[in-house]
Amino acid sequence: MRLACLALVVCSPLLAQLPPKEAADGWIQLFDGESLFGWSQEGAGKWKVEGGALTFDAGQVGWLRSNSVFADYVLKLDFRTRKGGNSGVFVRSAKTGLPHETGYEVQIWDDNPKFPTGSLVNHVRAKKARIKADQWNAYEIRIEGDRFQVTLNGKKILDARDAKSKAGHIGLQANKDRIEFRNIKLKPLGMKALFDGKTLAGWKVIQPPKPPKEPAEWSVKDGAIHVVKGGGQLETEGTYANFVLQLDVRTNPRDANHHPNSGVFLRGQPNTYWNGYEVQIRNEYKDGDRTKPVDWGTGAMYNRVATRKVVSDDGVFYAKTIAANGKHFAVWLNGYPVTDWDDPRPEGNNARQNARLGAGAISLQAHDPTTNLDFRNVRLGVLP
Repeated sequence: MRLACLALVVCSPLLAQLPPKEAADGWIQLFDGESLFGWSQEGAGKWKVEGGALTFDAGQVGWLRSNSVFADYVLKLDFRTRKGGNSGVFVRSAKTGLPHETGYEVQIWDDNPKFPTGSLVNHVRAKKARIKADQWNAYEIRIEGDRFQVTLNGKKILDARDAKSKAGHIGLQANKDRIEFRNIKLKPLGMKALFDGKTLAGWKVIQPPKPPKEPAEWSVKDGAIHVVKGGGQLETEGTYANFVLQLDVRTNPRDANHHPNSGVFLRGQPNTYWNGYEVQIRNEYKDGDRTKPVDWGTGAMYNRVATRKVVSDDGVFYAKTIAANGKHFAVWLNGYPVTDWDDPRPEGNNARQNARLGAGAISLQAHDPTTNLDFRNVRLGVLP
């Protein structure tokens, strides 16, 4: 078995991960520090990664849009611009249309006479504050329901309510002046537990069409859903369509050559065995290279798109975040983005064959007789 890493950045220089405590608390990176993975460029403005920052040089305008949609969250980021620089952070914006009109723009521009830095442009004026020119500034944007709170460099400058939009993309504005963003991370809010840590209330066992010699055994052990043997699956009684799902997973191998195989199914047809989109669990990779996953790799949309890096290890809990909205799916492991995918298939009711957009069950997989896994802190936030 590989040695479990408390901080994988130590074990693999390719991964600039969050501190373990932040990942365990539910934080995810929207920017990996090295690429535009998970983002789309809108408009004529062109972005690049420079010195570990998302950078826009003065020129044509546009915005950089997160591919994933979020509703309630805390967003933290650093930005740097010149004196009088004009930019902004878009929140809850639509994919099409002007992002400050379909959602909100948190202003970055000291010299705007009506809506200076920290304001919700065209909605609420922030308290007077000044950007540190040519230095890194820290924004914290907290959104819960209709309440917006903005903190600049540790000072709260806005606390207001507005109920125009409830969910949408996050965006970074390219607006003539050079602007840089780094350390972009988000923690979903409003998450509700799907597992009470004590019983399997709210879940039901689904057996394979042909019962195995040793059916999966589901129990609660040390505050986690524990499963051995299989196949089989444990399915939620509720159904969900668009959501952010977070859980901790631990695979328990029997020896150094064993990598337990499992998965998390999304939008499955209720009471149907191994149905829906499968987010893979398998921590094996080739040639000591985490960018070469075996069997699609942990965090992959199984049979659709492989994980770009195997971040997790056997024998230790890791945090898994899954965002599903329409045809778009994204996965983070220990806060690091590993999968970003749009289902190109026509719509249908069975995710094994088509793009299923309707609500379905969430299931945990018991793959085979060697299965031995634990799942804990299972929680979900529905996207309105």
